[in-house]
Amino acid sequence: MKPLESYILNQQEPYQSIMLYVRSVILKTLPEVSERYSYKIPFYNIGKKPMLYLNILKGTNFVDVAFVQGVLLEDEFPILKNYNNRKQVRSIQVKSLENFDELEFIELLKKAKTLVENSRKAWFI
Repeated sequence: MKPLESYILNQQEPYQSIMLYVRSVILKTLPEVSERYSYKIPFYNIGKKPMLYLNILKGTNFVDVAFVQGVLLEDEFPILKNYNNRKQVRSIQVKSLENFDELEFIELLKKAKTLVENSRKAWFI
């Protein structure tokens, strides 16, 4: 088993189910995305540039679906939050799948992909 899969399967519920579901939506929507296990968390890259990652932050009760260039998407997608005063990254905090809007997430994925593809660097700040 890959370290990325192992990381997800070793999570407690509901985090495991949320991560598996979000992962399936990402892979279904963007088949060209590559999964990597970096910094001990799952990353999803377009080419060599990171687009988003999944994380469970200590002391929180949600899966942080974090978009690397989220600051450029937050006006169009108000579901993106600036958690913990990050300069560039914006994220969706998924506490349960009942409140997860898959269609909006797919639109966000497509926009983020285009943004990363057209940028010179993934981390611009």
